[in-house]
Amino acid sequence: MEAGFVDCHCHISAREFAEDIEDVIKSTKEAGVKTLISVTEVASEFERVIQLSQIYPDLVAPCLGIHPVQGCGSQNHRSVTFQDLEPALPLFQKYREDIVAIGEIGLDFTPWYVTSAEQREEQQRVFRKQLEISKELDLPVNVHSRSAAKATIAVLKEQGIGSALLHNFAGRCSVAMEGVQAGYYFSFPPAVCRSEQRAKLIKQIPLENICLETDSPALGPDKHVRNEPKNITLSCEYIAQVKGITPESVLEITTQNALRLFPKIKRMINKCSSSGLTTAITP
Repeated sequence: MEAGFVDCHCHISAREFAEDIEDVIKSTKEAGVKTLISVTEVASEFERVIQLSQIYPDLVAPCLGIHPVQGCGSQNHRSVTFQDLEPALPLFQKYREDIVAIGEIGLDFTPWYVTSAEQREEQQRVFRKQLEISKELDLPVNVHSRSAAKATIAVLKEQGIGSALLHNFAGRCSVAMEGVQAGYYFSFPPAVCRSEQRAKLIKQIPLENICLETDSPALGPDKHVRNEPKNITLSCEYIAQVKGITPESVLEITTQNALRLFPKIKRMINKCSSSGLTTAITP
């Protein structure tokens, strides 16, 4: 395979990209990114990410999921309810052949979003239901955990999930190692360059369990500037620096990790290779 970045967690269907999506896609490809694994947060976003995957079939690999915090991007953030999930349920089935994972799903126990035990229980109900869907569709999960790292990994293990990406993970090293032992992967966006705690995590987690992400348009190198998928190179360089290895090694291993975790993107890239868009990947 010709080496190329896989952004394992981004939001290319976010409204922040609506005005200049073609320019963003162009700069993404110029940076050497082969695949954007693009997640959703709300049911109303599903159709948009599917549409983008049809417009850019050589690049956008869609995921569908309901985020544990709703109202992201507005001032009205609140904990998810089962009612937020219900309109999405038929869409998981409708697009089952198109999506490469279920996500962004997970748990977020940030105190100002979740103020009661009942809300935490409701979040877990929504999370478990989407994990059931991932098992039914034989798809990996793209997982958010904030102030809930231990609980998130516990639910994944309890539900028998074998393929999971814990994106922008910020839990303790001991909790991360529980995930490593379960075979889970961890990804880190460019914003980790500003966090000593993430450096400790990156140092301890084996490279064989690490993927690259941008979480664009959020979590870029400058918190006041829109993040873009092209910035994945910064994550790669930072991980290489922390690990004391070359960026080329990080690129090669994290790309292979992504192909193992999201096997449907292998088929997608191979399909595009037949059109001369990239080099074929052997199974």
